[in-house]
Amino acid sequence: MKQRLFACCLLYSGLTAAQDKPVAFTGALIYPVSGPAIPAGILVVHKGKILSVGAKGSSIPAGADVVDATGKVIMPGLVDSHSHLGGPQGGDASAALNPDTRAMDAVNPTSDGFKKALAGGITTINIMPGSGHLMSGQTIYVKMREGRVIEDILMTNEKGLYGGLKMANGTNPMRSTPGPFPGTRAKSAAMVRELFIKAQEYKKKIDKAGKDESKMPERDLRMESLVEVLSGKRVVHFHTHKANDVLTAIRLGQEFGFKPVLHHVSEGWKVAKEIAAAGLASSIITIDAPGGKLEAMGLSLTTGVALEKAGAAVGFHTDDGITDSRFLIRSAALMVRAGMSKEKALEALTLAGAKMLDLGTRVGSLEKGKDADFLILNGDPFSIYTRVEQTWVEGIKRWDISKAADKAFLTGGYDVYSPIRGEFHHHTDDEQ
Repeated sequence: MKQRLFACCLLYSGLTAAQDKPVAFTGALIYPVSGPAIPAGILVVHKGKILSVGAKGSSIPAGADVVDATGKVIMPGLVDSHSHLGGPQGGDASAALNPDTRAMDAVNPTSDGFKKALAGGITTINIMPGSGHLMSGQTIYVKMREGRVIEDILMTNEKGLYGGLKMANGTNPMRSTPGPFPGTRAKSAAMVRELFIKAQEYKKKIDKAGKDESKMPERDLRMESLVEVLSGKRVVHFHTHKANDVLTAIRLGQEFGFKPVLHHVSEGWKVAKEIAAAGLASSIITIDAPGGKLEAMGLSLTTGVALEKAGAAVGFHTDDGITDSRFLIRSAALMVRAGMSKEKALEALTLAGAKMLDLGTRVGSLEKGKDADFLILNGDPFSIYTRVEQTWVEGIKRWDISKAADKAFLTGGYDVYSPIRGEFHHHTDDEQ
């Protein structure tokens, strides 16, 4: 028997947790991202995975619970390729290069900031240390599951790693204070080269030792993550703004044989052809009220369309709290208004970001076998009048606008996240 989507929310909550039977969502306009839109489509999920995505009349498993989503829009969960939710911390002022520090050891999996991400439709996040160091440390890829310990939300990518490496250039890691920081752009690049050369030597020793443990070099945590970069296993996520800094990031990657994902690229519109020629992806940000520092003054909403026309992969991120996680879709809408195609903007919110994290085989599109991460919206993703109404993660409904406590994370302002105020702090479904 068909059930209207929001009339049955309370009744259906037990089924979403158990996942004993397949669940079919029917009648919605579905954007798979990996293919054309499907009017009045059917999405079937079971045990955290997508069983099928198809047109009206597609097969629905016998005994499945059927939810009528007519008039709604279903699309993949958003992938935020650059965020600082959960309190990540990296290196400190004792060194400019800290490839050994791990955001995993700092992120708080019970942070109410994750509810904010769910309210914005974000289901997968790359949480990074800040950009105040040439290397601030290792990032962490997380899924917006319910979690009390970090392992509950941790994601391992296709290379078997839980995150990438955060690097930065430009004014943030240069710093003006004396000490271990470079002070100039040229010295920034020189210090990075010096450490990568050490990593190359360390890798040579490992390769020479082969399987002979007695010949292995002494373990060096700083070198281990850089060897993973040199071996193509760990993705470098490179904070960079000005065109000349973007070119330096490209140059460093070419010198040492890795392909960084370029983050921010405020002046990417100036060097879109060079980015495309290098075969690099860019994770960009939209700020509708620019300010903060001079090197970002060249930020333009035309960067998205410039990269698209050049043939370079492009995704979006929040850098939360630079852009609030609740407004990631809005960032893409602004890029569409500036000329980016709707198809590429949808991809930039989902599959492109997933590929940047080496997670493209699991998330980012609605395809058979992928994780059942999806959003239910009340209209066109790029309309100012549209809201996310439900966010599902691995077949579990994690956020629902019809619940007062959930809605508060969308509309309640920053007080909602205060452990002091806390009237909506850590509510459970049983408390509604």
